[in-house]
Amino acid sequence: MKIAEIAFSAYPITDVARARKFYEGVLGLKATQDQDMGEKGHWIEYDIASGTLSLGKYEGWKPTGDGCTVGLEVENFDEAVAAIQTSGTPIKMGPFETPVCHMLMVSDPDGNTVIIHKRKPGHH
Repeated sequence: MKIAEIAFSAYPITDVARARKFYEGVLGLKATQDQDMGEKGHWIEYDIASGTLSLGKYEGWKPTGDGCTVGLEVENFDEAVAAIQTSGTPIKMGPFETPVCHMLMVSDPDGNTVIIHKRKPGHH
């Protein structure tokens, strides 16, 4: 098997409206796909550059802050931190600086960890 690329990253959610308020309202993402399948579930996608962040509400798929996380690269780290702080979003860690970047770890409404990230010049 040869893996060509990461198709998408996904988080389980429990409340679609609440999740959209965070991802679209606080983070400013725009939904590129929204599939409401009624009792079977709900799937939302946000295309970000060459990647896709997905949210899904399905029985048996539960949120956890201990699972995989997504790092969202921002243009202006200080503005992003201020927006997060103003929104009342729970901060798990940071903001902090590493030799290659600045990061802030927050919790979405279901407790999934989201990293707000800004690379320093010269780092990919």
